[in-house]
Amino acid sequence: MENTGSGAFMRNRRLESFLNTSSGQRVEESPKVSVKDESERRLRTDKFADDDDGWFLMIISWIRIIICFVSMMVTTFIWALIMFVLIPWPYERIRQGNIYGHVTGRMLMWILGNPIKIEGSEYSNKRAIYISNHASPIDIFLIMWLTPTGTVGIAKKEIIWYPLFGQLYVLANHLRIDRSNPTAAIESMKEAVRAVLKNNLSLIIFPEGTRSKNGRLLPFKKGFVHLAIQSRLPIVPMVLTGTHRAWRKGSLHVRPAPLSVKYLPPISTENWTVDKIDDYVKMVHNLYAQHLPQTQKPLAEVPLVKTMAEGSSL
Repeated sequence: MENTGSGAFMRNRRLESFLNTSSGQRVEESPKVSVKDESERRLRTDKFADDDDGWFLMIISWIRIIICFVSMMVTTFIWALIMFVLIPWPYERIRQGNIYGHVTGRMLMWILGNPIKIEGSEYSNKRAIYISNHASPIDIFLIMWLTPTGTVGIAKKEIIWYPLFGQLYVLANHLRIDRSNPTAAIESMKEAVRAVLKNNLSLIIFPEGTRSKNGRLLPFKKGFVHLAIQSRLPIVPMVLTGTHRAWRKGSLHVRPAPLSVKYLPPISTENWTVDKIDDYVKMVHNLYAQHLPQTQKPLAEVPLVKTMAEGSSL
């Protein structure tokens, strides 16, 4: 099922392919390529592709980013006042935090103007643990907009120092994890599960634990599986594509690249057991790798050019 959204900014366009194209060199003439050399070549290609967009487009991009920042300041100030009034009612603060996210996330994506394709939206309103790959600041805007009301995020405790967003995150009663040592992290996870079960909430988490620098899927940490086993909530993967090309990590240049958000069917965790945690992490990671375009697959997943001599290797 495909849903392109009802907002004025949504455009009914198909996601363009970002697959790497062949150089046209014949197989028998291809030099022998090592895994290390091929990995470095692909990293350079991903980093520098589309960098030369011209000054005019860069100025437009900076204007969009400034408008996004100012708009976010306004909505954050408004909802911060609402949160202060609702301090005695924690669940209402979570709900208002979700409404803030829906309004602000959608508004920011409209300002940026990227065409967005949404698939599998029938899975977007279930009580579940939502997980997402993470390669761009745009991922945050999309998650804010597209996760259902009654969803709390889990982030490192240091998020409170992020200007505007961090303070509202805490006011909205979202969850924070102390990752300073394993014991503290485990206890934080247990507290998160207790809060989720007590208030009938959903969760959203980035299983990579950090943002990918080049869009390629990073290894998953085990935290989301521990949460699933303790809460017995299903896992709904959200596969984001194209965001790393639209807004790269550390860049102030937003490109009009097409984006895609695909909800995969819920994964039941009712019968999951602690002794198979590594298997579950690998299974979900492989599921993501299957649904990502070639330029976002983990490097180990990228097939190498073979020579005639080789034949056909939290």
